[in-house]
Amino acid sequence: MTGSTGDTRSRIQTVALELFTEQGYEKTSLREIAERLGVTKAALYYHFKSKDDIVDSIVSDRIDRLDKLLEWAREQPGDADGRRATLRRYCDEIFGDDGRNVVQFFEQNRTVVHQLSSGQMMRDRMLSIAELLSRADPSPAGQLRATLALFAVHGSLFALRGEISTRERQELALEIANELLDRIGETPAGPVVDSGAESGRPV
Repeated sequence: MTGSTGDTRSRIQTVALELFTEQGYEKTSLREIAERLGVTKAALYYHFKSKDDIVDSIVSDRIDRLDKLLEWAREQPGDADGRRATLRRYCDEIFGDDGRNVVQFFEQNRTVVHQLSSGQMMRDRMLSIAELLSRADPSPAGQLRATLALFAVHGSLFALRGEISTRERQELALEIANELLDRIGETPAGPVVDSGAESGRPV
């Protein structure tokens, strides 16, 4: 394996994610990662001492990118246009090649991720993004719509079947998610009253 230290580290992360997704985190060994990379375990140990170290590095890189997104999003208006712009940038992050792989790893290895401190840090960033999206309406309804909009982006990577391009998948995810975001701040509808019950007639 040739290239700079940074390139080698990135290659290890990519290959490890592939294996973790293909056969599960617990069933993947450092030896298998080294074999797919075409290096010795000693060479792999130079960069990472354990599988947890690899996952922590992957999540740390993702957190750095989400922190930059959050810093940018805080400067955006809290109106519908600001929410849409923030969601599109988030969607671009998720639909990037490494973004898709990270989300797939999280989905397929939830128990492992839950045990790692980096997993909690990732969830905290997602909650922060949801809070920003619902800042114009921090009511339970606003918070739920913002969170479900993020889930719509994530879910589109798994829920959609058949022949559909990545671009089409991303745009459909944004369309559905924006339907939720655009309702943030709406005045809740009052309770439905049955006219028959009001008049005393049998319902």
